[in-house]
Amino acid sequence: MSGHSKWHNIQAKKGKADAARGKIFTKIGREIAVAAKQGADPNLNSKLADVIAKAKAANMPNDNIKRSIAKATGELGNVNYETLTYEGYGIGGSAVMVRTLTDNKNRTVGDVRHIFDKYGGSLGTNGSVAFMFENMGVIVVERTPALDEDTMMEYALDSGADDCIVSDDVFEFRTSPAAFSAVRKYLEEKGVEFLEADVMYVPNDKVDLNEEQLVTFNKMLAALEDNDDVQDIYHNVNLPEEEEEE
Repeated sequence: MSGHSKWHNIQAKKGKADAARGKIFTKIGREIAVAAKQGADPNLNSKLADVIAKAKAANMPNDNIKRSIAKATGELGNVNYETLTYEGYGIGGSAVMVRTLTDNKNRTVGDVRHIFDKYGGSLGTNGSVAFMFENMGVIVVERTPALDEDTMMEYALDSGADDCIVSDDVFEFRTSPAAFSAVRKYLEEKGVEFLEADVMYVPNDKVDLNEEQLVTFNKMLAALEDNDDVQDIYHNVNLPEEEEEE
């Protein structure tokens, strides 16, 4: 239960999140509104509770969260959003998973395909790269003097987490998708705050790109992030900030 974590530079990660705060809040807000259509009480709607945890990890204010829940019966009440995940290859044979939330599937797939093509990649079929990733719940907790390793290991075992990866800066709990809500709830009841909390695609192995390819790949990631329908992007590329400690 130990190893390297991508969260080795907490302050840099927080700064990066702050810089894109507005865009992040808009995307998570839509996710909250869609989840709330199945029930506005997070105590009775575990999916809503999961998304709220994701929002709080992104430092989204409570007022924004409440407004997003209200949208479920307001402006989004008659809009049907669909979660779709696209798989593709980036430059250099890199693998990319793109999770979207859309009310127009044709528009979204066209936009995503265009971005892949523009930056030397290609949109694949279902299953073309998914086998290179594992779908799992990931909960990242900042390591502080108040949270010692023995306590966090105990929490991992008692909550039903599959693993707890320990690094200098964080504890990273990993769960099956089915167990994510229960582990998240257990940690919240213990008063633990999260840097990240979501079910995501984690690559089984990483690939390296040369400098020129990295520039193109990062441009593709930026273009995908700028698309309003794109919620999350997962890939198997070693980015420079992640290579520093590996």
